[in-house]
Amino acid sequence: MAIFGEKSFRAKQVFEWLWQKNATSFDEMSNLSVLLRQKLNEHYFIDKISLDDQQISSDKTIKCAFSVGDGKVVEGVLIPTATRTTACISTQIGCSLSCAFCATGRLKLMRNLTPGEIVDQVVYLKNQAENRYRTPLTNIVYMGMGEPLLNYKNTLRSIEMITSPEGLGMSPKRITVSTAGIAKMIRKLGDDEVKFNLALSLHAANDKKRSHIMEINDSNNLEELADALRYFHQKTDARITFEYIIFKDFNDKIEDAQELAAFARCVPCKINIIEYNSIDGGEFQQADKSNVDAFAAYIESKNLVVNVRRSRGKDIDAACGQLANKNKAIDQKERILK
Repeated sequence: MAIFGEKSFRAKQVFEWLWQKNATSFDEMSNLSVLLRQKLNEHYFIDKISLDDQQISSDKTIKCAFSVGDGKVVEGVLIPTATRTTACISTQIGCSLSCAFCATGRLKLMRNLTPGEIVDQVVYLKNQAENRYRTPLTNIVYMGMGEPLLNYKNTLRSIEMITSPEGLGMSPKRITVSTAGIAKMIRKLGDDEVKFNLALSLHAANDKKRSHIMEINDSNNLEELADALRYFHQKTDARITFEYIIFKDFNDKIEDAQELAAFARCVPCKINIIEYNSIDGGEFQQADKSNVDAFAAYIESKNLVVNVRRSRGKDIDAACGQLANKNKAIDQKERILK
């Protein structure tokens, strides 16, 4: 604020309006003088994302397409259940990893999202939870479009703002970052001693199968990932979540469960078995319920914590792996702040 001849505490006031009160214009900042607000309007623009399209599922899941200000659109999802309300948010527009089962992987990577664009998704979905469903936002998962660890700096900065008392003040234990498995960046998370939860999108526990569906495994194989996860756990003492999408006649047999159980011994963990959600032209199908149940029962018999996650929002293409940015983009806008 020195450039405007204002005292330093004015900067803190602007910061609070942006990150605590989520102001969309300088005119809302009522504890600033009219003259200062005029100067801010003359020199700056608040770069808030805007809602481009919204769909509500029969199970109350809400999928939002957000314009991020340069003619591009990114998606976020609000997932309400009886016990929690979760915001699933994106970190990139598109994705570079091309996982075979994921609709987002068919999009080219266009760019990383800024910290502000990531936080704005959370704010909008938080407001939807509170205003539409009269419930607080309890959890945030970085499981939308993109690979969070390939947008490392902005991802961690967004979490800093979400968890900061000067920001949204949410506990880091309510936040989970999911990665397709980039060993060196998992180690960096350990070096940075992060406090949030880490999930690994595993989906197969032998290298041949995993490389078939996830190209990233060619350069980050299971042995390297296990070493990185052990390092992360040593640094943070955190339990890892293994995400395992189960596909019919691909990774749904007891032999696959045996491989998963063996790999999962590398670190303290819990395992989420996730129902597959079909995508247009995909090669995989949803596994039979009997196979899923037998698979989960075997994992549980090995004294591992396992949960079967049923999909939500499938009727609006909002379920895991279905975010494909089918909504139209809006015109490009200038971005100055955030």
